[in-house]
Amino acid sequence: MVARRIITAVLFIIFLLILELNCNTWWGFLLLILATAGFTALFETRVMESKPFLKVVAWFGFFAVFVGILFLTYPPVKRVPAYLEGKTSPTEVLELRDGKVTGVVDESIGVELYAGIPYAAPPVGDLRWKEPQDPVPWQGVLKADTFAPMEMQPRNLPIYYSLAQIIGYHDYRWFAPDDNYRPAVSEDCLYVNVWKPAGKIENPLPVLVYIHGGSLQTGQPWYADYRGTHLAKEGVVVVNLGYRLGVFGYLALEELQAESPNGTTGNYGLLDQIKALEWVRDNIASFGGDPGNVTLAGESAGSASVSAICTSPLAKGLFRRVVMESSTVASETPPHSYRQLSDALTSGKNVMKATGASTLEELRALPAKKIVGFADTEHHITVDGHALLEDPFVSYNKGNFNEEAALHGYNKQESAAFIMFTKTSLKNYESKVRAYFRDFAGEVLEIYDPGSDKEAAEYWAEIYGAVFFDYPHYAYNRLAVKNGIPAYEYYFTKDNGRIGNWHSGEEVYLYRNIPGKSPLYSQKDRDVSMVFSGYMLNFIKTGDPNGEGLPEFKTNDDSKTLMEIGESIGPVAEKERKLRLYDVLDRMNKK
Repeated sequence: MVARRIITAVLFIIFLLILELNCNTWWGFLLLILATAGFTALFETRVMESKPFLKVVAWFGFFAVFVGILFLTYPPVKRVPAYLEGKTSPTEVLELRDGKVTGVVDESIGVELYAGIPYAAPPVGDLRWKEPQDPVPWQGVLKADTFAPMEMQPRNLPIYYSLAQIIGYHDYRWFAPDDNYRPAVSEDCLYVNVWKPAGKIENPLPVLVYIHGGSLQTGQPWYADYRGTHLAKEGVVVVNLGYRLGVFGYLALEELQAESPNGTTGNYGLLDQIKALEWVRDNIASFGGDPGNVTLAGESAGSASVSAICTSPLAKGLFRRVVMESSTVASETPPHSYRQLSDALTSGKNVMKATGASTLEELRALPAKKIVGFADTEHHITVDGHALLEDPFVSYNKGNFNEEAALHGYNKQESAAFIMFTKTSLKNYESKVRAYFRDFAGEVLEIYDPGSDKEAAEYWAEIYGAVFFDYPHYAYNRLAVKNGIPAYEYYFTKDNGRIGNWHSGEEVYLYRNIPGKSPLYSQKDRDVSMVFSGYMLNFIKTGDPNGEGLPEFKTNDDSKTLMEIGESIGPVAEKERKLRLYDVLDRMNKK
């Protein structure tokens, strides 16, 4: 009997944790308690004692009931509420180009948020794989108090995201009363969120427009690390935007090219981002923002997008400065998020063949869930002859670009999340290097010659990060210097209890969003955040990150001197071996 009670208790705890991690509704917890109590009582009846086979049936029944509870109380889909940090109330009504809108205000921190405002028509039905169109004007007052659905993208079970928060981010809210749902996902995703200081604004404020990352396959514009709350508190109007991802944003077909009035295909997500910038130009004054003082920012694939937009003729005059975090497409052969149109068209043909569609009409008629899985192959910016006339590397060498200044950089351990589940040792190190560098492998092996398994793993992590993230910033910085663009390059090294200086680890610092009571961050982390975000605030406002009380941040005029942001804050020289690797990559990536 004691053993049975222990087993029942252990199973109850396991089932409880599954319901919690899967974000099931509170009804699931209640039903589980009732079911466990019922089965416990049943096990202790005399009938069970006299007929052992009933015990087996009962155990199977217990499992079956749990499975039923799991599905019966599965988390519903809903839009994420646009809360700030405390109790909110409605804002005053603002008049925009397409209608009236009201948001939410948190007087305790002095910030207003307007969530889910359409900047373009829903790209669904006949508008799937077409240039973004003007939004449909609305009647009455749009209540902008929930974020729009996240862009259509492959989804995993809720438990997957919970485990990612625990294992990857070491940050999970156990048994939180407000997270028992799944965020909505939709093709209808072309919306902006706007944060502004509360109340009437007398003098126009600088504007930051942010493009989220996610390999152009995943992500959403309302994630906590880069929300605009705390920058708005410091006098900036912040705009985050959704844009088409994966196959919906980057499919290229000759048939689509032929039907387009601009002869474009394959860059729908990029065109969405430019459309959002046009919306900012036309509407941001209603929020107190200055349309003539816009900074465009992005991280990872969002930064790659910013980098491409810097050379798009369609974006001329829509922004003045850029912030690029952990990616650019400025090297001669960009390592990710970018491909040539011929490759994009070939990939698009394969998609059409795989779907069985013979016409665009049939392809557009397919449910989004039937094609969303092609995000693995369709997530690359391309030279379409409309948004991009040529490779950005070529444009910069011709002196064609849109930005006046750049704040950009990368993190110490960019590669960590991408190679987490691969083991590198002396045994396989050389084969990894040769597989990627081929004819140039000998040079790389000479530069990075490990003497132990630990050193082999460290070297491969550095090489991987350099190829995909560090070198693109080195390449951009050289082009910026050549063109007289003030380029302030940072090197983020601050470790912490969450994801430290891994890819995207800088965002919570840069956007001043370290949670107030999080035990994962020390006072030193908060101090670093104030300096780092202070640099960006100054840059957004004036184009120069320097200001009173901050260590001097010089432009990287030799493309070898970075500004370290970490336990120490100050200039640091790029590693000599990485500079030698960059030289190899220069020659390797020549077309």
